Amino acid sequence: MDLSRKIAAEFLGTFWLVLGGCGSAVLAANIAGAPVVSLGYLGVSLAFGLTVVTGAYALGHISGGHFNPAVTLGLWTAGKFPTGEIVPYWLAQVLGAIAGASVLFLIASGLPGFTAGGFAANGYGGHSPHGYGLTASAVTEVVMTFMFLIIILGATSKAAAPGFGGLAIGLALVLIHLISIPVTNTSVNPARSTGPALYADSWALDQLWLFWVAPLAGAALAGLLWRWLSDGK
Repeated sequence: MDLSRKIAAEFLGTFWLVLGGCGSAVLAANIAGAPVVSLGYLGVSLAFGLTVVTGAYALGHISGGHFNPAVTLGLWTAGKFPTGEIVPYWLAQVLGAIAGASVLFLIASGLPGFTAGGFAANGYGGHSPHGYGLTASAVTEVVMTFMFLIIILGATSKAAAPGFGGLAIGLALVLIHLISIPVTNTSVNPARSTGPALYADSWALDQLWLFWVAPLAGAALAGLLWRWLSDGK
């Protein structure tokens, strides 16, 4: 598969992840003042998992279905992704996330009295959903992303049951959200954090650094550990 098709698939997959996952939070979770439907944390967690499952099965055969700069980095440190494709994948993922957030903003702003507020952005301290501080938020993002990559690498390995990787990865993301939405509103994905931060209140961009550094660190560590666990296979 040529690189242009891969990056197009990564753009579309990340677009869908942000539109579907963050859209459930902004439009229907009552987190941003949705007036009628209230999915709550469980519903948002399921929405993020469903975007990954559907995106992986639709587009994974084209690009590998990363939809996340941390996943790309983790696969690279595990020796399963070429160095020359990291930057194109990251650019496609970030642009896809921005496009998803832009479409979501256009929809959400159609509600009379709408204010962006947090707009499904990630935060710590006063902007954590339950007030968790910087250290707790950093540990959460590193560990959750670390485990996400371990699951991705294991579920897509040659020894794993064929055809079930996308389901396992999507369910892992549901669980990760159930654990960490109260702490950081769950990133584990720098692109997902970047798109909504452009439309949220100014604090979201001020705190965005954590949601690049922590997920990338967790993913890189997972990839390195996987090299040993899998004995390079």
